[in-house]
Amino acid sequence: MVGGRRGTLLAALLAAWVAAAAAEAEAGSEQAAVPEERSLVRPMTASNWTLVLEGEWMLKFYAPWCPSCQQTDSEWETFAKNGEILQISVGKVDVIQEPGLSGRFFVTTLPAFFHAKDGIFRRYRGPGIYEDLQNYILEKKWQSVEPLTGWKSPASLTMSGMAGLFSISGKIWHLHNYFTVTLGVPAWCSYVFFIIATLIFGLFMGLVLVVISECFSMPLPRHLSERSEQSLQSEEAHTAEQLQDVEEEKDDSNEEENKDSLVDDEEEKEDLGEEDEAEEDEEDSAVTGRDEERSDALDQRPPGEAPEDEAPGGETGDNTPEQPSLAGAEVAAEDTLRQRKSQHPDKGPS
Repeated sequence: MVGGRRGTLLAALLAAWVAAAAAEAEAGSEQAAVPEERSLVRPMTASNWTLVLEGEWMLKFYAPWCPSCQQTDSEWETFAKNGEILQISVGKVDVIQEPGLSGRFFVTTLPAFFHAKDGIFRRYRGPGIYEDLQNYILEKKWQSVEPLTGWKSPASLTMSGMAGLFSISGKIWHLHNYFTVTLGVPAWCSYVFFIIATLIFGLFMGLVLVVISECFSMPLPRHLSERSEQSLQSEEAHTAEQLQDVEEEKDDSNEEENKDSLVDDEEEKEDLGEEDEAEEDEEDSAVTGRDEERSDALDQRPPGEAPEDEAPGGETGDNTPEQPSLAGAEVAAEDTLRQRKSQHPDKGPS
């Protein structure tokens, strides 16, 4: 009895498992029968981005980790479905996988939208909503937006160089992630590796430039080099002679100036001596003239006659006490001076 019950239970479990497996297989076949909806947004890469130079395009730059980019994905898909009606192509660029294109368009914020019409690019700064995008195309609002021309154009040589720099930076970033994540190398070791690689690359490029310059620079023939050396020596000698002549002229001019200044000083001294002598002569002549006049006046006065300022009896006209007149005092002082002068020559050395 027990064995029969166990056999019946196992048979029931086996039948249930078979039924479940059959149901899952049917569900899988039904899902496989429904075709997956194909996206009309065309991924753009560095190899096919030149397609946007012809016709009218709208491009979206995004990153998988960007929340704002994810919010506009459904709107961008709807806009792409109506692209045939609007006669416009719709594309998208993953900046993580295509850093060169992000550098070519100089993308600094995400998401970023661009409109292209026959190779002329404009930046769309509106919201990424289907209605706004549709109105932007139907009403041709892009005509009022300033295009990216000149060096700012993605097709210019400048932005091509920028794309190359961004591509190199993206490869370096991927290599850094490979070292740190895949191989488990510490981050500082990766930084040291890139620093050393940068120095070695710079030295190598400098060596290449030197070799190129040496290859393209033609050396001068021997006779031309000798002539150039001789000409340089002659020019140096000529310049040295000119410097010597200038110094000699300066010395001569300084000597002449010194001589002129000495002569002027001597002439000034002579003039001053002559002026002093003339003043002394004038003073001596004036003194002698006054002496002669006074002596003549004294000789002509009769003896016993008193001076004009004195009254008889030794009194003045004003009845003042007896005083010598000013003229008499001067005469007496001059007489004493003459006596002293006459005495000095007579004295000899003691």
